Amino acid sequence: METHFFFSDKVVLLFDFWDVQSPAGMALSVLVILLLSVLYESIKFGKAKLLHQNLVSMSTCTSQQNEETDQSSSSSSELPPASTPRLRWFLCHFGQSLIHIAQVVIGYFIMLAVMSYNTWIFLGVVLGSAVGYYLAYPLLSIG
Repeated sequence: METHFFFSDKVVLLFDFWDVQSPAGMALSVLVILLLSVLYESIKFGKAKLLHQNLVSMSTCTSQQNEETDQSSSSSSELPPASTPRLRWFLCHFGQSLIHIAQVVIGYFIMLAVMSYNTWIFLGVVLGSAVGYYLAYPLLSIG
């Protein structure tokens, strides 16, 4: 195994069955790694957008519930159950955790692909990250 970057069309990526032996195979592998990098950037921005939306909706829901509690406490002595916001927070947190796990797994796959020290794969990761950032960043500011 090489311990420096090299240009070659022969490399084993991530698994033994991903054995690249031709220029066409290398081009396809670079494309797959590029798309994986785009997916990683998209997940990263999507996770941030989802977190922001959840925090905004949770604060809106909590403030509305507090107003309803104030109105209902003046008319009756029963308090509404507080489990609904907690359950919603739990489900949002659980979903965020699953998305984070997917992001970490994809990130480690990308890191291991770069550790093959193949320059073409490295350039695919860099280009995929740039394209993913370029495509996903405007989505963060919409809405």
